[in-house]
Amino acid sequence: MQLHNAKILVIDDDPDVLIAMRLLLKPHVAEIAVEKKPGNLPSLLSEKKFDVIILDMNFNGLVNTGNEGIFWLNRIKELAPDTDVILITAYGDIDLAIRSLKEGAADFIVKPWQNEKVIESVTEMLQKKKRSGVKLRPKAGETKIIGESEEIQEVFAKIKKVAPTDANVLILGENGTGKDLIAKAIHENSNRKNKAFVKVDVGALTSTLFESELFGYKKGAFTDARADRKGRFETAHGGTLFLDEIGNISLRQQARLLTVLQNRTITPLGSNEVIPVDIRLICATNLKISELSDESKFRKDLIYRINTVDMVIPPLRARGTDVTLLSRYFLDFYAEKYAKGALKTEKSFLEKLKSHSFPGNVRELQFVIERAVIMAENNILKAEDLSFSAIETAPEIQEMDDMRLETVEKNAILKVIDKNKGNISKSAKELGITRAALYRRLDKYDL
Repeated sequence: MQLHNAKILVIDDDPDVLIAMRLLLKPHVAEIAVEKKPGNLPSLLSEKKFDVIILDMNFNGLVNTGNEGIFWLNRIKELAPDTDVILITAYGDIDLAIRSLKEGAADFIVKPWQNEKVIESVTEMLQKKKRSGVKLRPKAGETKIIGESEEIQEVFAKIKKVAPTDANVLILGENGTGKDLIAKAIHENSNRKNKAFVKVDVGALTSTLFESELFGYKKGAFTDARADRKGRFETAHGGTLFLDEIGNISLRQQARLLTVLQNRTITPLGSNEVIPVDIRLICATNLKISELSDESKFRKDLIYRINTVDMVIPPLRARGTDVTLLSRYFLDFYAEKYAKGALKTEKSFLEKLKSHSFPGNVRELQFVIERAVIMAENNILKAEDLSFSAIETAPEIQEMDDMRLETVEKNAILKVIDKNKGNISKSAKELGITRAALYRRLDKYDL
């Protein structure tokens, strides 16, 4: 993002500082807002989004801890986790400023500041924001993936490495985690981005439809074939073919797909013509890789073909503050869609959201927010405006009368993850294991 498009908020109880910052930044940015009282932050951030907040570290008696800046930094990260915070500090507070970086601040400015340094710091924050995600602020028609948790950032980093190549990608993840968005982001960041992106839900195709949909047919190939039709492979020529729910196709369908991937050619039904195809293949499934390895259900030689690189998309319950970030995005989206005006949320609304495990993942969150916006009686959403569907079933903690070691370990993992609101890094640290080890146990216990 460029500086002239940015919206900046400055919070300081010194009016001279606010005047100086406004005069400095106004010629360079789209909007500059100032605020003397940090206690007004909740209402400010519920009404408007800012790209960067410049926050003083010391206020007069608002929070009697000596660490006012840290307190309000944490409140900002809770209320607007996608907003970068730059702290203003005096020379004597350098140690506190360094601590603030560990708490999530993006940078700090030392008083008296140099104007060039302020502009430089804000510009750098905006450039980092632009690089930190995959199409986080896309142009019209491009894919939007929202998140800043460590878990989703790892996915972004992998997309950036994999996308420019032609490697086949297998995307693994629970239903509702956004596997289709990840596939589209890979395409949009690839060298094939100006060519077709073709999605097929292969798990829903019968044997006959599988062949005709993927490979096409000639007029007269079967009763209803009244004209030639290109298959999805041919339509995606030069671009990307995304096969969703690949884990649900039959062994016979797997054999046909394997032949095409080996030869990179297709033969339409009712024809002897061999047509070469140039596609980048992305597949997705909600099955675990261990389930795909069962040769009675899935061919290993096909796994190797489709799985040059695999990407595991974390469930929403493992993405920490992304729940708040996504909920605010969906709130704005549906408020505009249903002409509800500016919507605010009570603290209880966000707390109820964060305490839910979201077994249906981002898709469930989206429907929950849409329903809340539609049913809301006024422009302030409360906890009672949220209702969760009984369709989704969360992982249950087993009764502790079962004292088998596996059960005890499973319950301990569930309790710690729930305590840390889905934050995998914190949970792993508390359990005394690495994040990778925790992910292995989540996989082992099907959590």
